[in-house]
Amino acid sequence: FTKNIIIRHLATMMKLTLLATLASTATAFLAPTTPLMQQQARLPTRIFAEEEAAAAEEEDAPAPARTAKEISALTASVKTIFSLEDINKILPHRYPFLLVDKVVEYERGTRAVGIKSVTLNEPHFTGHFPDRPIMPGVLQVEALAQLAGIVCLQMEGATPGAVFFFAGVDGVKWKKPVVPGDTLVMEVEIKKWNKRFGIATATGRAYVDGKMVVELSEMKFALAK
Repeated sequence: FTKNIIIRHLATMMKLTLLATLASTATAFLAPTTPLMQQQARLPTRIFAEEEAAAAEEEDAPAPARTAKEISALTASVKTIFSLEDINKILPHRYPFLLVDKVVEYERGTRAVGIKSVTLNEPHFTGHFPDRPIMPGVLQVEALAQLAGIVCLQMEGATPGAVFFFAGVDGVKWKKPVVPGDTLVMEVEIKKWNKRFGIATATGRAYVDGKMVVELSEMKFALAK
């Protein structure tokens, strides 16, 4: 009888040992069991790591230097519609108060895009300001008015070369200083034109390097009678 009890006890112990071994083996397959294995599980694969490193190098790499020819070619598609000589035949303004160098977009009686190259040689920079030259905001508005005049002086009821006066301006907002070396790209749209009285209403805006520097919601001017 005692012998049978001992045999059953040994069998029970063997079953418990076997179950413990199986449980330990299953746990090993379910998750990493050491800190090193856990760290390796969190690391990216070698392929992705190499791709990320290459992308980071590309971002940090300096942009290749461009030649004068390449930079000059950036404006190759911009065509001159009215040159400075043409503008002199339309506007009555002359140096130092002619503020449109050329017109590059033009829709008769509707809109125009003009260019003003800002240089330190202009006389207003002597006093505005001596240590920090900035193109006066009122001259930016004047340049927009002159561009609108180029459109209006070629409409029915007007004569190229005629003098026109400012009658009002509303909603002017200056966004950023315009300084020597900037290229002021201006756009105006004619909203109303009264050919009988020679009165025009227009809107305008101007940009430097693609960023708006000035805009106005409305300007009015009239032909001198």
